[in-house]
Amino acid sequence: MSILDVKFVQGFIRMCNDGWEQGWHERNGGNLSYRMKPEEVEEVKSFFTQEGEWKEIDTSVPKLAGEYFMVTGSGKYFRNVILDPADSACIIELDEKGENYRIRWGLVNGGRPTSELPSHLMNHEVKKEITGGKHRVIYHAHPTNVIALTFVLPLKDEVFTRELWEMATECPVVFPDGIGVVGWMVPGGRDIAVATSELMKQYDVAIWAHHGMFCSGEDFDLTFGLMHTVEKSAEILVKVMSMRPTKLQTIEPQNFRDLAKDFHVTLPEKFLQEKEA
Repeated sequence: MSILDVKFVQGFIRMCNDGWEQGWHERNGGNLSYRMKPEEVEEVKSFFTQEGEWKEIDTSVPKLAGEYFMVTGSGKYFRNVILDPADSACIIELDEKGENYRIRWGLVNGGRPTSELPSHLMNHEVKKEITGGKHRVIYHAHPTNVIALTFVLPLKDEVFTRELWEMATECPVVFPDGIGVVGWMVPGGRDIAVATSELMKQYDVAIWAHHGMFCSGEDFDLTFGLMHTVEKSAEILVKVMSMRPTKLQTIEPQNFRDLAKDFHVTLPEKFLQEKEA
């Protein structure tokens, strides 16, 4: 048996490949991280071949102290994860303060975890607390249609949520809390990590203007499915906007309220107000 036979490792690899096949990961774009369960750590400890030096995270995540994560590597290509996981990804351990990390497996040809590691870990910390530990996956990708919309829609949570909800009946059921939007910021640093983690206190989806999307979820299927649903809704909206400037008909606020009742979800009223002219 090798580490590649372990279920969560297989799920991680599959999600990377699925994202590549969707066209969301040009070159070395995007990153994925998974907060491992204690029993999964025990399952793979025998494969740890490194005790790399401790390195600063460039942020502090004390509520994640001592935890382990599987993470894609900085500068690595999603298309190569399925071909050589040990080169393209790694497992890292955080120290007892949640301020440093060290590599325990992977990146065998050198490198470091994703440059977005501060954003990932700060968001993991927020979602772990808010969900009682249920959320374990943070996923960042560059979906084409979502990025396109950040050039033509106001960069407001209410606008993006309502427009994308209207594109498909399943959308308010899949992301009932809505979508947050971060204006353009330099990626990879603490500022964008802080801005995104603030949004993640309310949402499971954050859109980075002119850059991409950030999603959080309980497992690989739910998180990938969330990103896929938002991007498909964005694709429909792009097509609708290209066909005519205004819609002839759409899903109305009361329709959303009826849907929420039947599907037992709560839709914040701030997304159901009359649209600005």
